[in-house]
Amino acid sequence: MTRIVTVGAAQLGPIARAETRPQVVKRLLELLRAAKSHGCDLAVFPELALTTFFPRWYFERQDEIDAFFERAMPSAATQPLFDEAKRLGIGFCLGYAELCEEDGRTRRFNSAILVDQAGRIAGKYRKVHLPGHAGHEPWRRFQHLEKRYFETGNLGFPVFRAFGGIFGLCICNDRRWPETYRVMGLQGVEMVLLGYNTPVHNPPAPEHDNLANFHNALVMQSGAYQNGTWVVGVAKAGCEEGVEQIGNSIVVAPSGELVAACSTLGDELAVARCDLDLCNSYKNTVFNFARHREPQHYGLIVERKGAVPPPEV
Repeated sequence: MTRIVTVGAAQLGPIARAETRPQVVKRLLELLRAAKSHGCDLAVFPELALTTFFPRWYFERQDEIDAFFERAMPSAATQPLFDEAKRLGIGFCLGYAELCEEDGRTRRFNSAILVDQAGRIAGKYRKVHLPGHAGHEPWRRFQHLEKRYFETGNLGFPVFRAFGGIFGLCICNDRRWPETYRVMGLQGVEMVLLGYNTPVHNPPAPEHDNLANFHNALVMQSGAYQNGTWVVGVAKAGCEEGVEQIGNSIVVAPSGELVAACSTLGDELAVARCDLDLCNSYKNTVFNFARHREPQHYGLIVERKGAVPPPEV
């Protein structure tokens, strides 16, 4: 018997800085209902899906920063999304800025949650690979201050049993690092859900700009294939507050093939019928970790004439 999860990549267009949480949630609800009408079991929303991408600005006042964070989930503004998911019997994945009290202090993370078809939180992830910079760099046309506004995630890369399979979460820059997929792959992940806000322009390396969509697909396709997992990558796209962001929301099969994609830079839904059992063809053969992976040898240096010496530690 196959295990089918029909997933909707629920891409968002730009969110203006002045747009309120209720206005954004209304857009999310429209996408959630569209996903249900297409038979989806799960809708995947982008990173920081409730607000504009605020790390592009340098704020000095903490109250200005904290206005973009959620202190509870569900919050008053997002409760309608949870209620509608439960009513419709559809799950969702949502990225947001999380403010919490832990270890006797206030902490801030770039987070995502997985919500099941009963409207219950089935898993949470906090972004590990924070890109950008922490200091004020006014020479940039826009800034990328995730290292200033967020702490590095402290939950690792857990996986969750939901929707009849094994699911993992990651966020934006995480997708560029092979360790992200491998840590979840070692736990048997069958579908990785990830949202992103990725600008077309990279101020430190503008020579990469015309490769943004290529690199976006490349890392997700390789992560999917090398770990025998589905990957669902969903963008907040378009020109947001003067910054062009890529779209290129895609659903990738365990083979590395693209099976669904968004074609605009606005609010859009791409739907894919995903058989989780397709993962087995890769997990049990070429990427059978227990049989073929040899981590005990990864640190060995083979000495031979002309070999480059290892770096000193």
